[in-house]
Amino acid sequence: MGRIEYSNKVEGDNLARGRVNEAPISPKHAIEIARFVRGKSLAEAEAYLNDVVDLKKAIPFKKFNRNVAHKRGLVGWDGGRYPQKASQVYLRLFNSVRKNAEYSGLDTEKLRIIHVSANRGIRRRSFMPRAMGRATPKDRQTVNIEMIVSEQEA
Repeated sequence: MGRIEYSNKVEGDNLARGRVNEAPISPKHAIEIARFVRGKSLAEAEAYLNDVVDLKKAIPFKKFNRNVAHKRGLVGWDGGRYPQKASQVYLRLFNSVRKNAEYSGLDTEKLRIIHVSANRGIRRRSFMPRAMGRATPKDRQTVNIEMIVSEQEA
């Protein structure tokens, strides 16, 4: 873990932070989820991602949308997917941020996501076994995710 600072320099009393380093998920899925949950309340984003894990709602893919099929129920966009593995990592991050906010004395019902960033992490070398004792080299991608939430007044 090389870099410890957050990419967004937000200061204040009513903030809580959390991060996930080198999560073994797709960077494209993580970036699309980050774009989708930015600006939403923590409870609203958590409920939506629980529906994504249950295959009830889709995440709209706006940047990485090549050959992405249309999904029912998307508002304002047509193509999307159900990134279940990445959504589960985000749900763990939401839980961590909520616990950090609770420790700081913030009201966990009024938390709003003001900054979330997903970046490609290191690539781990691996091999895919093939026929006749051969192997093909393969890179396993990881993702670093950081999140800052703020307590909003009613």
